[in-house]
Amino acid sequence: METYKIAVVAGDGVGPEVIAEGMKVLNKVAELDGSFRFEFTEFPWGCEYYLKTGKMMDDDGIETLSKFDAIYLGAVGMPGVPDHVSLWDLLLRIRHDFDEYVNVRPVKLLDGAPCPLAGCKKGDIDMIVIRENSEGEYAGAGDWLYKGQPNEVVLQTGVFSRHGTERIIRYAYELARKEKKSLTSISKGNALNYSMVFWDQVFEEVGKEYPDVETHSLLVDAASMFFVKNPQRFEIVVTSNLFGDIITDLGAAISGGMGLAAGANLNPERKFPSMFEPIHGSAPDIAGKKISNPLASVWSASQMLDFFGHEDWGKKLIDVIERVMVEKKALTPDMGGTATTDQVGDEVVRVLCEMQ
Repeated sequence: METYKIAVVAGDGVGPEVIAEGMKVLNKVAELDGSFRFEFTEFPWGCEYYLKTGKMMDDDGIETLSKFDAIYLGAVGMPGVPDHVSLWDLLLRIRHDFDEYVNVRPVKLLDGAPCPLAGCKKGDIDMIVIRENSEGEYAGAGDWLYKGQPNEVVLQTGVFSRHGTERIIRYAYELARKEKKSLTSISKGNALNYSMVFWDQVFEEVGKEYPDVETHSLLVDAASMFFVKNPQRFEIVVTSNLFGDIITDLGAAISGGMGLAAGANLNPERKFPSMFEPIHGSAPDIAGKKISNPLASVWSASQMLDFFGHEDWGKKLIDVIERVMVEKKALTPDMGGTATTDQVGDEVVRVLCEMQ
């Protein structure tokens, strides 16, 4: 029997609540399949750990995580810890050190999911956003000069290497070819006259190798407008680190809300573990109330199953999420229900077993 060793960093706020339900669902999938199992090892890292130790993770945390097949992350962030500390010392460090340069965020409207766009139905919003995840605007390069003085200056430098830009764009082209879908590049070449002009150039260069792929290029402001006015035009989307971060939150808003937003941080070469996470954040205002929506963590579990080659189970979990939302027997308050987090997890397991 195949054993997948999963490092669990449930993190802060509602993270432990939703990740517990994701683990419950993954264990049930493994039980129903019978050919593989999950071995979860939990680590207490996050903001509470930082307040106790002054560190977001152990000094040898990266070395420890490197021994696992994948990482299941809950959420990071809480009042009292600066956001740049919690982000850079845990989440971004993992992404960087494990070269998880592909961020995959599905933006898909399912049956039963609330949608603020008039007239939108299932099939109208169905895209995959491929976000560059290792450099760009989040490279951490820059300087802070004359700090605290009247002539204070800060420099935040975006880093776009040919290696990093080409590999993410090529990944998106390969996915578009495999899925037989169009590919849209989102940039801002009219204003960012170095980084985004370079991005557009590489997109065009790589595209010559994929004449069978229909392509489009949009400025990020126009793309944001079309996400709302005409989301049907997007199938596969590729964009930079910052733009991808922003437009996928917009994508979540139009396709069911942050409670359904999932993301995968992939090292496609599998030299290092990849990481899977709901992207809704730690929501400290509702932590402990047991009303957080675990469906995003189930969706990220579906991405993990896809990564391990169990696409049939990955798809089945999406079907289960859809049925849970349509039947409305157990939904959290953000989706108009009264169920607790664990009750929704139990309902997912029940429907999963029924659909098996």
